[in-house]
Amino acid sequence: MARIDSLLAAGQCLSIEMWPPRNEASEARLERALVELSALRPAFISITYGAGGSTRERTHELVVRLEQEVGVTAMAHLTCAAHAREELELILARYAEAGIENILALRGDRPLAAEGPLEDGELKNAVELVELARETGSFCVAVAAHPQGHPEASDRESDRRRLAEKLRVADFAITQFFFRLEDYLDLVEWLAAHGVDKPVIPGIMPITNARTVRRMAELSGCALPQAIVDRVDAVADRPSDVRKIGVELATELCQKLLAEGVPGLHIYTMNEAAATTEILAHVGFAGHA
Repeated sequence: MARIDSLLAAGQCLSIEMWPPRNEASEARLERALVELSALRPAFISITYGAGGSTRERTHELVVRLEQEVGVTAMAHLTCAAHAREELELILARYAEAGIENILALRGDRPLAAEGPLEDGELKNAVELVELARETGSFCVAVAAHPQGHPEASDRESDRRRLAEKLRVADFAITQFFFRLEDYLDLVEWLAAHGVDKPVIPGIMPITNARTVRRMAELSGCALPQAIVDRVDAVADRPSDVRKIGVELATELCQKLLAEGVPGLHIYTMNEAAATTEILAHVGFAGHA
């Protein structure tokens, strides 16, 4: 298919994130969403990778299927936590052999059950994983960005310096989801002031379930603005109204971002198509031709 850096050089890109199925029920849900989301003609679809490689084979299979059968550019998430270097080299080599050119390099989380020291030779961070991908194949490599700072960072300044270090070796970044335009703009302006001009694609998470988004916000370190909390809490006992507000908020944020000339929009779909379809219909942002 295509290298994502080439797609970004050609203009604004729509992209989406999905995850591999965990069981038969989630597989059926994925298939339904994939049919509807593919119709939106995303420039690429990114596929997540479970903590410690728990979805390794399912991630690989879905990424290869998207490219070879569905005909859409796919990006494979890959984490280095709880992996030996040789293990990561083999994973990357398999992707290269399958013709997969796009990788999202993440430090990632170790499995919840992991205890004690990790294996010797394990890569310590995403920078080292980017460098390994460069050594292993001719990949286009993305990294993650956190507009409000990584939850484990000691402060926002040090987190942004780490992001700048990652972007000096990677091709582009995709942000964790956020809800305030200012957080994204402040991040991009900081990077530009420090000589980093690689594309940073904003990540958008439509609120479709109040409890789920609160949990994910806690894990990602993304603070929910109080005005949004108040709006959602007021209708918390009415799921359809929560979802309606979520779509409205995401639509407003996407419109503001596009007006700022962002490289594209990356939507976290949670393997559901309806909210993403509605948002893009309201925004009027066309997919990849």
